[in-house]
Amino acid sequence: MTVYVAMDDTDNLNSRGTGRLARSVAAALAEEYEVFGVTRHQLYVNDAIPYTSHNSCAVLHLPHAEKQDIPAIFEMTEQMMLDDFVEGSDPGLAVASASQVTPALLAFGKDAKSKVLTQEMARSLAKNLDIRLKGLGGTEDGVIGSMAGIGLARAGNDGRFLQVGRIREITGLCTAEELLEAGIDAIITRDGRQVTKGIIEAPEGKSVKPCPIGGWVVLIVDEQDGHIIPVKRD
Repeated sequence: MTVYVAMDDTDNLNSRGTGRLARSVAAALAEEYEVFGVTRHQLYVNDAIPYTSHNSCAVLHLPHAEKQDIPAIFEMTEQMMLDDFVEGSDPGLAVASASQVTPALLAFGKDAKSKVLTQEMARSLAKNLDIRLKGLGGTEDGVIGSMAGIGLARAGNDGRFLQVGRIREITGLCTAEELLEAGIDAIITRDGRQVTKGIIEAPEGKSVKPCPIGGWVVLIVDEQDGHIIPVKRD
């Protein structure tokens, strides 16, 4: 059973972003649990919602953790987030098993991409679903994005991977074969053609950003004048 660890609003304009912190937490948790990957999920950008730069949350996917592991996972993650706390951030943390994600939480995640939600809504939902949720400083508004992240990650068709397999080890120009061996399940063009060979022209020093689509790790690409360009999706 998969356990999801979601964090939101952990940074300010001068600190490392939530994605980097999430990868650090993933590395620590990987000493005791299998970590499949870390996904980034874009939330609603609106003047009524305070955010640092892009209003996104990050979710760690632990595919073989059990519900009884959640207290230990939560405690370890909470401590790392508190140790990394920066003034001006409003962090929130949520940890849940796949079995705790009901249609109500899936809907909450979807709504968080296009509507202004409240802490009260997030906390009530967590209480009703028996999900561990906590604000870790500031206004604690991060509880909203962290709950949304759980729903979006469980739905399996949102966001993009910040980390999965060995993709972060491969930067710049690389072959389709290298990426498929590194943890990407499929490389496809926007019009549905599958790419299994050729050079993928990622920016120098950057790794590609595949997406979770229907339970697959999928890299979307554009073909332009014989060049295969990876698409970075929100």
